[in-house]
Amino acid sequence: MSSFDIYQSEHLRFPAPYAALSEDSRGRKHTIPRNKYRTEYQRDRDRIIHTTAFRRLQHKTQVFASHGEENDHYRTRLTHTIEVAQISRTIARILGLNEDLTEAVALAHDLGHTPFGHAGEDVLNVLMAEHGGFNHNGQSLRVVDYLEKRYPNYFGLNLTYELREAIIKHETDHELGIPEEFNPDEKPLLEGQLVNLADEIAYNGHDVDDGLSSGLLTLDQLRETDFLSDIMSDIDNNLTEKSPDMIRFALVRYLVNQLVLDLRQETARRLSENNIESVDDVRKSTARLMTFSDEQDQFNRQLKSFLRENMYRHPHLAEMKERSEKIITFLFHHYLEHIVALPDNFRFRYPDQNHYTLVSDYIAGMTDRFAQNEFANLT
Repeated sequence: MSSFDIYQSEHLRFPAPYAALSEDSRGRKHTIPRNKYRTEYQRDRDRIIHTTAFRRLQHKTQVFASHGEENDHYRTRLTHTIEVAQISRTIARILGLNEDLTEAVALAHDLGHTPFGHAGEDVLNVLMAEHGGFNHNGQSLRVVDYLEKRYPNYFGLNLTYELREAIIKHETDHELGIPEEFNPDEKPLLEGQLVNLADEIAYNGHDVDDGLSSGLLTLDQLRETDFLSDIMSDIDNNLTEKSPDMIRFALVRYLVNQLVLDLRQETARRLSENNIESVDDVRKSTARLMTFSDEQDQFNRQLKSFLRENMYRHPHLAEMKERSEKIITFLFHHYLEHIVALPDNFRFRYPDQNHYTLVSDYIAGMTDRFAQNEFANLT
């Protein structure tokens, strides 16, 4: 841009004083010249989209197996990621945050996920218990810092500090140490905090959608719950077409809209209450800034409990979980005993890794379909 610096334009596009501007980034490990037409966070986003790990997400399980004709309409890890990015950008725009950084964090947040969803992560964590364990946040950072090699002079994508920090500090149920490089005492930027909540909004909505679509959940079940009964009555009374599909679509829209509006209102209140006026204020804050209201948080817990009892523990999904654990356990031990069975281009690319880490990286990068084919061929 000759007459108008693209970095200057960020001040117009992301007007909040606590928005992260790429001109203030803490930089990359390897210095590269600025791009004339894209900010650093736009370049991060583009580097993620073109990775092998990102493309593999289309064949990795979200909740339902991503393979088979009967499963073509269910979310995969990739469609979940796209939904998180869409919700994240919407909220970022409302709050005046940096949409480019937000989108990049959303697109990268699940790059380290294993095949077979959280079941795959859990079993790999057990198998790696004596060798550092396994966590998909740590693996996502490992993917962008090391496993993706697309440049001749270094491993990894050479992303900005802020994006890498948001990946490793993404909220998780697992205990995960934060490397000193990312100062565990500092809060991540609001753009990173936002994606944590957008992730929750996305899976709350689409798990209900896929649960109803699959038949594991029924509309009558939802009508009978204390926390959803009024919402269901409102939808039933106001829809002009009351087919199961129209009710399902309306419910998902309601849930997502309700969560987005609540997050926006509660976050704006907390930013004002804590006098947040800069990125430094965000980093130094001891209070949670990006969060739902107490009332909405209670609703979310009730919804998660309902899904856990009626969907995630359903015999159909339990059978899928058991089979995925069997596949990953077999592959893990097989590759450890026959390390030469790993592809040469993978094994020789990372010769400095111990065998446990090498096998863990290889399995974590698999799609569901590839893992199942490997299992079938080897057994």
